[in-house]
Amino acid sequence: MFKAPVFLVLSALFLFLSCKDTGSGNNEVKKAEISFTKEGELQLYKPDNSPVKKLDIEIADDEYKIQTGLMYRTAMKENRGMLFIFENEEPRYFYMKNTNIPLDLIYFDASKKIVSISADAEPLNEESIPSGKPAQYVLEINAGLARKWGLETGDYMIFERK
Repeated sequence: MFKAPVFLVLSALFLFLSCKDTGSGNNEVKKAEISFTKEGELQLYKPDNSPVKKLDIEIADDEYKIQTGLMYRTAMKENRGMLFIFENEEPRYFYMKNTNIPLDLIYFDASKKIVSISADAEPLNEESIPSGKPAQYVLEINAGLARKWGLETGDYMIFERK
């Protein structure tokens, strides 16, 4: 006579215990690291055509990629960068919102010559970083590399999509 209710109670208790979270109690959401995706190669040159550095690049050429850039990354190898490609040449303004690594921003005009360099942009800083002159391309690399490689106004780049 009591077998059915006891069976139901035990079944319910079993289901309750089997659905209980028995983990460590850590309910943090894990964020996946954004990995580098090679989309092209870029070569930097001096005005006398002597090569400076060859880089693997990611390309930001649509609204989403341009707005996101290198946000949320925690590191970038020295031989890598991100090239932003805009439809036209005009004054550009970048900021470091949600960007965790210090960067050098190299602004290029429509002929792919460097018009200005903003060195050592501070991570997470939301202040505007202007190009100073009209630019159509912007290359982001690790902070300090523009100085290390001796980059200056008038140097130029050539890039190729993969």
